Amino acid sequence: MEYLSDDEFEAILDEALDELPAGVTDELDNVALFVEDRPEDGSTNLLGLYDGTPVGERGISGLEMPDNIFLYRDNLIAFSRDRDHLKDEIVITIVHEIAHFYGIDDDRLHELGWG
Repeated sequence: MEYLSDDEFEAILDEALDELPAGVTDELDNVALFVEDRPEDGSTNLLGLYDGTPVGERGISGLEMPDNIFLYRDNLIAFSRDRDHLKDEIVITIVHEIAHFYGIDDDRLHELGWG
C-alpha cells in the first residue's frame, strides 16, 4: 500500500474504532491506545502490542500501572493491500491486543480467528 499521511491514517483509525465488535471495550479501564511508526526494535512484522498486566493477574489494590496498546503504523500500512484492508487489520489488531488485556493468549486468539 502507498504512503498515507498522518491525517489519512487517523481517519482510517477512527473508522476502525467505530467498527470494533460491540462490548469489546466495555470493561477496559486505564488503558491507552498509542500509534507509533514502528516497534522500538525496528521489527517490521509486529502490527501491535499490549503492554500491561492482564486483568486476571492484577492484585487487589487496584494500583496497577496504566496498560498500553500500541499500533505500529508503518507495519500496518506495509501489510495492507488497500485502505479497506488497512481498516480491517487495525480492527483485528486492536481486538487482538485487547484480548491480551483480558488474559487471552495468542494460541486461543488464533483458534477464535483473531490471530
